[in-house]
Amino acid sequence: MEFAQILCMNKGGGETSYAQNSSLQSKIISDSKRITEEAVEAIISTSNNTSDSPQSISIADLGCSSGPNTLLLVSDTLNLLYTKCKRLGYPLPEVQVFLNDLFSNDFNYIFGSLPDFHLRLVAENGGEVGPCFISGVPGSFYGRLFPKSSLNFVHSSSSLHWLSKVPEGLEGEGKRRMNKGKLYISSTSPRSVLEAYTTQFRNDFRKFIKSRSEEMVSGGRMVISLMGRKSMDPTTADSCYHWELLAQALTSLASQGLVEEEKIDSFNAPYYAPCMEEVKKETEKEGWFVIDRFEEFGVEWDGFTGEAENGLKILSRGQRVAKTIRAVVETMLVSHFGGHIMDVLFERYGNIVQHYLSNHRTKYTNLVVSFVKK
Repeated sequence: MEFAQILCMNKGGGETSYAQNSSLQSKIISDSKRITEEAVEAIISTSNNTSDSPQSISIADLGCSSGPNTLLLVSDTLNLLYTKCKRLGYPLPEVQVFLNDLFSNDFNYIFGSLPDFHLRLVAENGGEVGPCFISGVPGSFYGRLFPKSSLNFVHSSSSLHWLSKVPEGLEGEGKRRMNKGKLYISSTSPRSVLEAYTTQFRNDFRKFIKSRSEEMVSGGRMVISLMGRKSMDPTTADSCYHWELLAQALTSLASQGLVEEEKIDSFNAPYYAPCMEEVKKETEKEGWFVIDRFEEFGVEWDGFTGEAENGLKILSRGQRVAKTIRAVVETMLVSHFGGHIMDVLFERYGNIVQHYLSNHRTKYTNLVVSFVKK
């Protein structure tokens, strides 16, 4: 089965859905909001007076997924645009919003939320809003999605750490599994596995940058936020240990005969958490964008802020992490291992994570990068 068909968040609004288990992603959007605001304001600030203020602005949210975070980002961006234009005395521009994700994304959930979204947008801006046109654009952002020079602002949050495919070169001679017992890069992974993942990230990121360079106008702004790491070493805990613990959960099921070991050995996550040096190197190599600013910040694995969110406060940290991870990776795991083990797998995973986090202070590292199109 093609990777694009199985990489999608859990659909709908049920207990294991992404819509109900995306507080981590919401926290990341909130933490990166200041850089996003600066980029949006810069688009308006390039105008010198009302006569040359933009009459229309095109915005693309790449890897939008489905759930409350999708329209939260759009709402924040539009509110900022309207506030900035009113403060400067500019007419409100027409805004075209493109929501992109893979074909398997739950676009119906998004479209069903649009009437309420428009009502809130009008209310939050005192009835003073410009025309806003929202559409879905299915397809991979590792290729062209829009006409040339058509976008003013591009945003992507919690998406670019997903690769376009599982890296090649993870099998040796005779189809020998090179990353036996692991799901992703590990401290025990052979050098060839690390190199395969690094190469795949570089190839994918170059495709992403090149595609956006053709689609964006000169002076356009782009902000990306993705899971990363602080160290040059790709085996550090902040970038990969949640996969290590998931592998432990699967291995424990294999010891009970619930999963075949070969199934574990043959699964490799299409994921890569880069360091900032890698992002800068690939950006500078291509030469189409200038990095305006960047930040690295730590995020708790469950994204929890201490306030009650949809009843999550009564759950243990391990359970919250397990629900968050399940909402994101379950479709991939079901396609490989089958759906019959999912409940017991994530119960086991939650227990393992709880024990780990009670003894370690590991956080995710999130990278936020703001670009200017040359």
